[in-house]
Formats: sequence, structure tokens, C-alpha cells
Amino acid sequence: MILLKESRTRRRRLGVAAAAAGLLAALLTAGPAVATPDPGDGPVAGKGVSKSTEAEVKAAIADGEIPGQDEIVHSDNIEHLVNIPKDALPGTNSDLAFQGRYAFSGNYDGFRIFDISNPKAPRTVAQVLCPGSQNDISVSGNLLFLSTDSSRSDSSCSSTTQPATEKSSWEGMKVFDISDKTNPKYVAAVETACGSHTHTLVPERRNVYLYVSSYSPSATYPDCQPPHDGISVIKVPRNAPEKAAVVDFPVLFPGEGPDGGGNPGAPTNPGVSKTTGCHDITVLPDKDLAAGACMGDGILFSIKDPENPKVIDRVQDNVNFAFWHSATFNQKANKVVFTDELGGGGAATCNAEIGPNRGADGIYDIVGKGDKRKLVFRSYFKIPRHQADVEVCVAHNGSLIPVKGKDIMVQAWYQGGVSVWDFTNSSNPKEIGYFERGPVTTERLTTAGSWSAYYYNGYIYSNDIAKGFDVLKLSDRRTDPAKKVRLGELNVQTQPDYFD
Repeated sequence: MILLKESRTRRRRLGVAAAAAGLLAALLTAGPAVATPDPGDGPVAGKGVSKSTEAEVKAAIADGEIPGQDEIVHSDNIEHLVNIPKDALPGTNSDLAFQGRYAFSGNYDGFRIFDISNPKAPRTVAQVLCPGSQNDISVSGNLLFLSTDSSRSDSSCSSTTQPATEKSSWEGMKVFDISDKTNPKYVAAVETACGSHTHTLVPERRNVYLYVSSYSPSATYPDCQPPHDGISVIKVPRNAPEKAAVVDFPVLFPGEGPDGGGNPGAPTNPGVSKTTGCHDITVLPDKDLAAGACMGDGILFSIKDPENPKVIDRVQDNVNFAFWHSATFNQKANKVVFTDELGGGGAATCNAEIGPNRGADGIYDIVGKGDKRKLVFRSYFKIPRHQADVEVCVAHNGSLIPVKGKDIMVQAWYQGGVSVWDFTNSSNPKEIGYFERGPVTTERLTTAGSWSAYYYNGYIYSNDIAKGFDVLKLSDRRTDPAKKVRLGELNVQTQPDYFD
């Protein structure tokens, strides 16, 4: 692990012991040139487009149909307060977490901690170099958790890429002590089957449980064998995080045969991902409820026993959903918004050709009680602004904006930007605000834009894949009541009871 702090601080080194893992942490004080992230975890290079597509994009910019290259546009009710460009960590920006006056920004090369006590001028507190995609991030008390979903030579922060076909390769969860935000310490590593694409916290007083989502097994991977039809559950003792360990692997899609019982995908369901695990899970701890976005399936399950989650209902959409990506409950827990990551976050899907129902959100009402609850589809939502064919755009990570009696959320759409929308009427959702940038380039299809856009203590924070950390201010009578809601901690996939 490399900690990159402001250049005024002198250079030093120190070691950190992690039981059984032999982890080493090094603290460096230097500028961006010191960081040497592993290129094996970088994003896929942009794809070239035809001359005719390039000409069409340039014409659309000239005609004012779409914003100009890197031009910022937004609705009247959103103000762009500040952008903090990438610094020592040049990789893809990923997820966000919050605690008190701090924001924690995941990046394929590690993570960055911001002091956001003044949202108009966030200040970098620490930058930690620890390569391993996608570095999905969350915090609880003095602990920070980081997902590694790329095959590494070992569990250290100085590891290099290594084929998953090698038994010695490592993927899984990393645990840091952040009691000193300026000096995070790497304290534990837990290997999990097929790594950790994302993870979700189920916090308790003495322990933190992690639901680890991962997928895409192969018979050639020693530590990621099919069927992989469940999730890893890790138990982390708060007072002894070095004892973190996998305590169970509950099967969510039981079935006969080598592939388990999830959605079979193509050719049975053309264009739909085969279910070989979950991509993301959102929990409502106060209601012992969770929703899983699991590739070809959406599920609702009980977490009364956090080590043994129980599936209540399961749905598929083999017409318009290609890849069930994430889930968001409303405050009353009688609705779930599932997102479809059509194209895997690497395609231009916000255009007339794809249409309004694919690469979109699916809104489901939860009807019934207890273990007889069912997910009932109501409608789709997609941003109403077409993007250029050089812009990767798809439904991605978002959070509720806590307004009593209303169901409103803010959501990232990659180069579609940030959208604020109201789904109080499940059958008639409407956008009420937006922020976006124009194409990064007119010459090739590029992955960029907002990965995560979350509402926290009166402001919207967006982690832009390419441009850095953005802070937005939303001023609207429909959402202004949310400014009164203050949280001490927010991991969006661990949804709080905002009004408790």
C-alpha cells in the first residue's frame, strides 16, 4: 500500500502487521509522479468509430443537439459547485462512501479521502495506492473495506496482475483501519471465490458482515469454479479485524447441473446474461430485507439471520434487461428500482436505436407480507436526453434523496451524467433535474462520466470515471426538505432509515 499525502509532508516508511497475511504498508509523501499503478487493472481502451459516426457527432454538437466536447450543461435547479481532478491515482474512479465530514472515493488504483466539511472546496486528506479493480469501497466505524475483482500475484498493495488460472493468484476483500484518516493502515485480507466485484455491509455492534458479490466462474480457474450461484459472507470482528474470515457461502440459485439454477442466458434467453452470481446487493438492515441484482435475475431476500440470507422472491425480464446491475429500495420498502447495465458499461445505449426501455431502470412494487412478498413490475425509467454514439451511457449507481412521502433518487448514467428523478408514481416516473458533460472525444467510443452519484447531507457527490470528484447543489422545492436529514455515515448499498 502506498499512501500519497500532500508534498509539504516529509517522506517516511512504516510497517503494518496483519495477522497471517504478512501485509506491508508503506507511506510516501509525494506528487502524482510517484504513483505507479499496475496497468493490468486499467479500463479498456476506447473503440474507434466510423468516419460517418464521427461526422454525425460533430454535426450534432454544431447544431446544439448535444453539448460540446467536455462542455457542462445542467438543469436550472442544479448548480455545479466544484470539480476536483484526479491527482496521484490516475485510474478509473469508482464508488463512493461517506462518514462524518469525509468522502471516500474508490479508484482502480486505490482510494482517496476528501474532507468535505466545506462542500465548495473539498480537501484531499489521503491518497492510497492499492491497485485492484474495481476497488468498490465502504466504511463502518474505524474500518474501510475495499473489493478486489482482478487476479493479483498476492494480497498486498504492491501486487501485480497474474492469470486467474494460477492457483497462487489472489482476489477478495481488503480491510483498512481508518481511525486516523490521514494514515489508513492495511490490517486484513480475505480471499473469496471469484474475487469481490462489489460488497455490501450488514453492520452489527460487535461485527460487520460483508456480502461479497462476484461472478463469471470458469473450470480453468482453481479458485472460481462453477457453479457459482451464491455469495460469500465475511464476518469482521470490529475489535479484531485481522480475524476477518468467510463464514458461509449461501446458495441463492439452487439447481441441478454444473450451472446452478439461475437465468440460463443465451441461447434460451438471447441477449440476457447467464446468472453465475450477483453483481450487487442492497440491504435494509432495519427491516431485515435485501434486494439482489444478479446478472440475469432480480431477487428479494430476508437477512434476519445475516449469515444465512433467505430468498423470498425472484424475477426476470428477458425482453428488456440484459444485466441486472444494482438495486435501490424506497424509504417505505414497498418498491425496488433495479438497473440494467446493458453493454456492461462499455456501450452507447442512450440513443434512439436502443430506445427507452433497455439499458434503463426497472421499477418494481413489493406487494404482500413476510415471506409471501412479491416483486411486481410497474414501469421503466431512462434519461430523456439522447447521448452521442461516442458516449458510453447506461443506468448506474444512485441513491435516495430523503423526502418524506416522496420517492426521489439521484443516479449516475456514465456519460449520460447525473439524473434526479421521481418515482413516487411507480407507473409514471419523471426526471426533475440533470447534470452532464459533453463527449470526451468525437473520434472514439469512450468510457467516462459519472460512476456513482449520491445524496449526502444536503449535496450530491459524483465520482466521474475520467474527470474526478464533482459536488453539485440541488435547489428544488420538491427536494429541499431532504436538506434537514443529516447522517453520520452512508454506504448507499446499506440503506439507512433516513427518518428514524
